[in-house]
Amino acid sequence: MTADVKKKYEWGDGVFTLLSWFKKDRVKNARVLVAGAGALGNEVVKNLALFGVGHIYVVDFDRVELSNLTRSVLFREEDAYAHACKADVVARRAMEINPQISVTPIVGNLFSEVGFGLYRSVDVVIGCLDSRLARYLLNRLCMRAGKSWIDGSIENLTGVLKVYTPGVNCYECGLSREEFNHIMLRTGCADVVRSQTSAGRVATTPISASIIGAMQVQEAMKIIHQDETPSPFKTLQGRMLRYEGLTNTTNIYRLSAWKSNCPAHERWDDVMECPMLSACQTVGNVLATLRTFLNADTVEINMRNNKFVDIIASDRPEREFSVMMAESKLEAYIKGNEELRKLSYRTLLHKHFYENIDASFPYQELTLQQIGIPPFDVIEVTTEKGVRHVELTKDAF
Repeated sequence: MTADVKKKYEWGDGVFTLLSWFKKDRVKNARVLVAGAGALGNEVVKNLALFGVGHIYVVDFDRVELSNLTRSVLFREEDAYAHACKADVVARRAMEINPQISVTPIVGNLFSEVGFGLYRSVDVVIGCLDSRLARYLLNRLCMRAGKSWIDGSIENLTGVLKVYTPGVNCYECGLSREEFNHIMLRTGCADVVRSQTSAGRVATTPISASIIGAMQVQEAMKIIHQDETPSPFKTLQGRMLRYEGLTNTTNIYRLSAWKSNCPAHERWDDVMECPMLSACQTVGNVLATLRTFLNADTVEINMRNNKFVDIIASDRPEREFSVMMAESKLEAYIKGNEELRKLSYRTLLHKHFYENIDASFPYQELTLQQIGIPPFDVIEVTTEKGVRHVELTKDAF
């Protein structure tokens, strides 16, 4: 192909443009967040790339293993031997498929290392997760941002797809008491370090991943085009699709759990965008900027569910350890420190933490990112005039 032809060619011309419902510019400008880069995430990102979705963000903290290769189309043997990060590999291979799109990898936790500004900025979120806790946290973020999210799960030859939409249905509302209590054990107890056991490996097949991943992207395309009038689509919003490969059956069920008092329905519609603020700035600088930006005498940043921990202490022997990190990073740090790991098996490790950051915070020289606030986040700020939600808009990408 000559350079002139390459320059003029646009992905999907003469193919997707033949579809009556397909709007090329809308897809090209669409922003989709994919949470999880395993078997489902591979299929989802591959299909988004083939459709030409312009901006894809892939979040995963895990690394490629040899066992992933049997059902993950974008991974290679060398990725496993190099212990490469899944998000990095998926992003790189997707742009090899379609060089005209942008795929941004985020190696980290979807809750504590992805700024809420990103959730606000995307058209739809696709969940390719393998735990209740991750779904619980993703659901809260999507409900807060007012975004639909598409949940997929696979096991053996079975696959399930659910679409959650604010005002229609909510993952947390549909949890049983047993499921909810299990999640609370993983997230509760503020001053004690708890070991979070890893989920066991679940047997799946590339067929299940292909089918459910394809259906997730199909639903995402409908949401990207959802304001078409009249709509040519029938979506799965508020419903669940279950595919059973053993018997070749597919069933669709209503999924409309929505309780009026559910705490997950908290919505942040009042976000103030601040182009002067970034997570790379120091606490002291940010507090000063906030006082000016909000025209307030006192400002206090609420760390919410990711507190800053400066010290952990053991019961027996009585010892203190300086850690200086976000609570979300603490478990991995303890596992990687031989002395702390051994202590955690036989005694409680207590945390000294800061839940609110104000002028009295003793580590003013640390950056927001160092205390646990990711780039492009929205911080909750308490002032004498009330609570404000401020976006670190300087980090927008």
